[in-house]
Amino acid sequence: MTSSPQELPVLVAGGGIGGLAAALALVRQGFRVKVLEQAPEIGEIGAGMQLGPNAFHAFDALGVGEQARSRAVYTDFMVMHDALDEYQVGHIPTGEAFRQRFGNPYAVIHRADAHGSLLEGVQAAGQIEFLTSTRVERIEQNADGVTVHDQRGTAHRGLALIGADGVKSVVRQQFVGDEARVTGHVVYRAVVDKADFPEDLRWNAASIWVGPNCHLVHYPLRGGEQYNVVVTFHSRGTEEWGVTEGSKEEVQSYFQGICPKARQLIDLPRSWKRWATADREPIGQWSFGRVTLLGDAAHPTTQYMAQGACMAIEDAVTLGEALRVNGNDFEKAFDLYQRSRIARTARIVLSSREMGRIYHAKGVERLVRNDLWRGRSPERFYDAMEWLYGWNVENCLAAH
Repeated sequence: MTSSPQELPVLVAGGGIGGLAAALALVRQGFRVKVLEQAPEIGEIGAGMQLGPNAFHAFDALGVGEQARSRAVYTDFMVMHDALDEYQVGHIPTGEAFRQRFGNPYAVIHRADAHGSLLEGVQAAGQIEFLTSTRVERIEQNADGVTVHDQRGTAHRGLALIGADGVKSVVRQQFVGDEARVTGHVVYRAVVDKADFPEDLRWNAASIWVGPNCHLVHYPLRGGEQYNVVVTFHSRGTEEWGVTEGSKEEVQSYFQGICPKARQLIDLPRSWKRWATADREPIGQWSFGRVTLLGDAAHPTTQYMAQGACMAIEDAVTLGEALRVNGNDFEKAFDLYQRSRIARTARIVLSSREMGRIYHAKGVERLVRNDLWRGRSPERFYDAMEWLYGWNVENCLAAH
């Protein structure tokens, strides 16, 4: 670990998964860090998330791999079924051969447990100050550092600023100012106790049922004691990007024609959180002097690749490596960091859009979708995933 003689901290806007990962990466480079979080407490909303081998490589590089592993559920396979007739579209084993190929497992985890693993690492590291109920309003910078003004008029001075403030990033708004692309796709998420979950769906797998303009996902959490349930549909109305309380009646109104086995899922939860989703067009610059973006602030994506949080943790590791090879020169490091990440994260954004189309195919497109992977061997699936799961700390700067 290198040491930095400067007294000022590096500022991180946002205390979510990306912000905590960035804080850890910065501390490992010898910096003090101040995290500015607009929520009243540090925490994570949401339900489950999927962790590819790339995420475990990133957790390891940040020193919290064991914490994340201890809370994850390791799946035996990924599986896709047609939600109309139960046809198995694709089946990908994620056992020993998968681990040998990619050097790490495939797993699922509660978002709060992934966040908690990073938070434990942050707390153990020291050198990180948290300010909650602190919303970034305006940013100024000069050759020596960055000043962030919050909603109370307080000025926070730092060596640099990492904008990890999520899909509605204030930092991005000031430096990029682009519009969100609202998809019209609505996601409902819930967690269901094992006792209430159908026995015939208690698979140790990341499972998806794909249907016309909709899909359903389920997988185990917390040692199999709970199950994550996610349903997505194309809204009939005009949506605005955001999270609200959901309604069981709305969900049920969108899944006519779905086979009974999959339909069980939408009748389970007592309460739902409703996400109206959006992404943004990929951009070719997200570093501006001593300010850079990270995670959803840099490359917000839809959920269809299950890689949003994984990309944020990768970003943090890559940022730390870029600082290391540039002797902690922020402007040079931020430029290398973005050049190493822009194409990869844009590929996630664009691939996710296309995957959404494949999942929600109808008519003849549905038949084509169901033919896509017929007879494909596990090795051919693994070959197709190499670009995604082959990422690690050793090759993270190679793309520039």
